[in-house]
Amino acid sequence: MADESVDLVYLDPPFNTGKRQERERTRAKRVEEGGGDRTGFGGRRYETVRLGSRSFDDAFDDYLGFLKPFLVESRRLLNPSGALYLHLDYREAHYAKVLLDEIFGRECFVNEIIWAYDYGGRTKKRWPAKHDTILFYAKDPDRNLFNTDEVERIPYMAPGLVGKEKAARGKLPTDTWWHTIVSPTGKEKLGYPTQKPLGVLKRIVAASSPPGGLVVDL
Repeated sequence: MADESVDLVYLDPPFNTGKRQERERTRAKRVEEGGGDRTGFGGRRYETVRLGSRSFDDAFDDYLGFLKPFLVESRRLLNPSGALYLHLDYREAHYAKVLLDEIFGRECFVNEIIWAYDYGGRTKKRWPAKHDTILFYAKDPDRNLFNTDEVERIPYMAPGLVGKEKAARGKLPTDTWWHTIVSPTGKEKLGYPTQKPLGVLKRIVAASSPPGGLVVDL
């Protein structure tokens, strides 16, 4: 791809969890009464059909060495008003920010976005980790495109304190985003082990790319 040809880069690399990430793909097939392994709406019986699985090893001896070529290439591709969103979690986000400061420049850092969710098990040995970190960098902070008018507004937590008109309009999201994960059994699920919610990606695309713009996921 040509230099400065892209409006937005979204990177969702492996998180270096040290585990093998795997997700089995299945579908439900309607069967005759008395058969199958699950019951659906109206007592209808279904059989779970295995379609296959997707997996990858999420362990790196040199994680930043793995990540750096993607960040360098992202900067080359972005046009002057473009932006990079790097999606990680607590394991590598802080080290990756130092690397991004080196590649893009500290002045190009725009936001640390926290995507908070409430799903899965809860350890009793520490505060349960229930968020991802998304690092937002601009190619040129003075020319960065940010479409506040295109971002879907959210309800006020205390609408009675802001008046009816503002409450009806809603507010712009902050840098902390509350959004559920992709349901393991929902229609949005595609079978990728670490799939991210469409709602999170829609917000990023709406804010940081023009209509008809070019968005790249390396």
